Amino acid sequence: MNTSPIFKEVIINAPVLKVWKAITDREEMKQWYFDLAEFKPEVGFEFQFEGGPDDRKYLHLCKITEVIPNKKLSYSWKYDGYEGDSFVTFELFDENGKTRLKLTHSGIETFPADNPDFARKNFDEGWTSIIEKSIKDYLEK
Repeated sequence: MNTSPIFKEVIINAPVLKVWKAITDREEMKQWYFDLAEFKPEVGFEFQFEGGPDDRKYLHLCKITEVIPNKKLSYSWKYDGYEGDSFVTFELFDENGKTRLKLTHSGIETFPADNPDFARKNFDEGWTSIIEKSIKDYLEK
């Protein structure tokens, strides 16, 4: 079983402040991530959203665990009705006016192994699409 976290990293041609707003502002998040009912970058804030294949949706339950403005945002990520707990972290680094965005998703191996929707490759492909395409395209357009 692979217990190493998934890492994704991309350089975005936008300043850190703009990237931070994109990962913490509900109106901006719905442009590249999920349409959340509410979101506040505050430790302890809980949010949820539905996602998954078209024929079956999973309720994602998330709780913010760490906020360092313009640098780091972390939250727990689990599924309603399923065991397992994982953590997603976004880290921002200034690279001469551009931003290096590093995403880490750890704990995926705690989800039920008998559900193919929770397979590691699905998270890997999903985050590749979100980090290397969706948010980059949104911020650089």
